[in-house]
Amino acid sequence: MKIPLFPLKSVFFPGETVPLHIFEARYKQLISDCREEAITFGIPVYFNNKLEFGTEVQLVEVVNTYAKGEMDVLCVARQVFKLTSFEPQMSDKLYPGGTVEFLEYDFIAQSSYKAEVLKKIEQLYEIMELTNTPIDVGKYNSFVLAHKIGLSYEQEYELLQLGKEKDRLDFIYNHLLTIIKVLSQVERTRKTIELNGHFKNFDPLDFKNIEN
Repeated sequence: MKIPLFPLKSVFFPGETVPLHIFEARYKQLISDCREEAITFGIPVYFNNKLEFGTEVQLVEVVNTYAKGEMDVLCVARQVFKLTSFEPQMSDKLYPGGTVEFLEYDFIAQSSYKAEVLKKIEQLYEIMELTNTPIDVGKYNSFVLAHKIGLSYEQEYELLQLGKEKDRLDFIYNHLLTIIKVLSQVERTRKTIELNGHFKNFDPLDFKNIEN
């Protein structure tokens, strides 16, 4: 399938809202075509100097239009694709395009496992003293909080390519175990440093049983 493309150094997951500020002439034309023809476009991820995987998005709303034609737009991310060909300029258009193959995805996972993942997210937020909004297990999938658990750009890109929900949840769970362990050690170190220099009550040692 051939679609228009808007390459970015950003990862967007299916279902999430994508806010974009449009200022280049080629992408102003793209948004205009989306409005007039109800077409979708792809955001391939620029990673390691390559465009290989990305997400199809659909224009939802043009929120603001500025004097020079710049726009703030809201889109919604839909399907993940693999890019098989790229054209810097699509036929008679200003913007790029390419041929994509949509990846097969599932969202099958046990509720008990999703609940375990959510508990780890709650634990992470508690350690970091961040406000955590509870999420219904039934409405949770691996993409819902993917941007809010401290994944690196590289990790987000890797997660995007995993087709099975169980594999994505494993990826997130293992990341949470690692980062919670590191942050817990940091927190203990911080408390130790804070206590250093305070007056303390020490139990005097009993020397009776010490061997010479």
